[in-house]
Amino acid sequence: MSNFINFPQNFAWGTATSAYQIEGAAREDGRKESIWDVFSHTPGNVANGENGDVADDHYHLWKEDVRLMKELGYKAYRFSLSWPRILPDGRGQVNQPGIDFYNRLIDELLAADIHPLVTLYHWDLPIALPGGWLERSTVEAFAEYSGVAARAFGDRVKQWVTINEPFCASFLSYKYGRHAPGIQDPYKALVAAHHVLLAHGLAVPVLRSEVAESRVGITLNEGPFYPATRSTSDLDAARHADGELNRWFIDPVYGRHYPADMLKDYVKAGVLKTTDPDFIHPGDMDKIAVPTDFLGLNYYTRSIVNTVEHTGNFPDNVNPSPEADQQHTEMGWEIFPFGLYETICRAYFTYKPSEIIITENGASYSDAPDANGRVRDVRRIEYLQSHIEAIGRAIQCGVPISGYYVWSLMDNFEWAFGYTQRFGLIYVDYETLKRYPKDSAYWYGNVSRQNGLMTE
Repeated sequence: MSNFINFPQNFAWGTATSAYQIEGAAREDGRKESIWDVFSHTPGNVANGENGDVADDHYHLWKEDVRLMKELGYKAYRFSLSWPRILPDGRGQVNQPGIDFYNRLIDELLAADIHPLVTLYHWDLPIALPGGWLERSTVEAFAEYSGVAARAFGDRVKQWVTINEPFCASFLSYKYGRHAPGIQDPYKALVAAHHVLLAHGLAVPVLRSEVAESRVGITLNEGPFYPATRSTSDLDAARHADGELNRWFIDPVYGRHYPADMLKDYVKAGVLKTTDPDFIHPGDMDKIAVPTDFLGLNYYTRSIVNTVEHTGNFPDNVNPSPEADQQHTEMGWEIFPFGLYETICRAYFTYKPSEIIITENGASYSDAPDANGRVRDVRRIEYLQSHIEAIGRAIQCGVPISGYYVWSLMDNFEWAFGYTQRFGLIYVDYETLKRYPKDSAYWYGNVSRQNGLMTE
């Protein structure tokens, strides 16, 4: 029996991107290098030796991209600012051409009646900041950058994400070395994680003081960890993995300090000398726990933890599929919409954020244009349908969810995967940079216009 799921009035149906992944123009108009410029140009770090020098050339094609969003019927757009485009040295001298670019983009979005949701940090840390997130001085630089952005755009942008996925900016970057700057040191990962969270804590009051009627939050990437068996070792491994990806970040944001069991784990493993490490200064945890207006959640899949095979990376399935099938996307990630429902409900009923926004959710499929330029990506439509239904169920359970942003507006530079993975609603020909809206792009536009969808 079919049933139409209505979503709350003024629900934000949007898409998401990030600066380094789409902008290109890496050396234009005063922009200096970020850690991702250096990382992607280092052999062996990115698939096929690819980089974001050109990407989707959104820096020059932004007007066309906004036009497509409007024509497709999208109501909101989440994008990130390039820190080194605005403050090429990380702090100090403001680069006016960078400010001008985002002013033009924001004005065009508002003229198209598209709501802007701005992320301050989506991983493109200026290389000019020595030590990166290992230094507390970078926290101070981020607070300065937040103020510059707020003063430049806060008259029109009212909704802000401080940090996108602090897990990736710390553990994936400093412990596993899969993201810039490519360090593999578990202690440094904990230091970086603390400084990233502290940067969030300092940015919130800056944004509030500079932006009238601001709404500020942080975006965490979360997902459930299931033990492969009910053995004691698998259960304990799932607990630890959950602690590293989920609880290490959401607990302190909501005033619960770092999880006690994880601190003990790190001492036992020799990563920390004490459960009260010296990189936590007096007052830090109170700053990290600053009240926020919403919680952003990014969800893609669950992880099944096997004691032998699990490495603590996210996502890490016992038997990941190398190619797409009925159960996996082309990233090898299991399609598990119940995990989104579970993640949303756990976050809300445990931590009680006043509002939740699904700031990223999507799937990688390489469907290409046919002879007529049509991209028949039915698998992406099925993925999005099932996950939007999961959000609808969470809303029916009383969770205050105010928006959903598909990752991604268009195919782009997918970090260490280069251009091998296509998450976009819009297909991008990287040779010509021509944009082709996929079937999913039109389908999602209809969902946006109807403010809901039909279920089977």
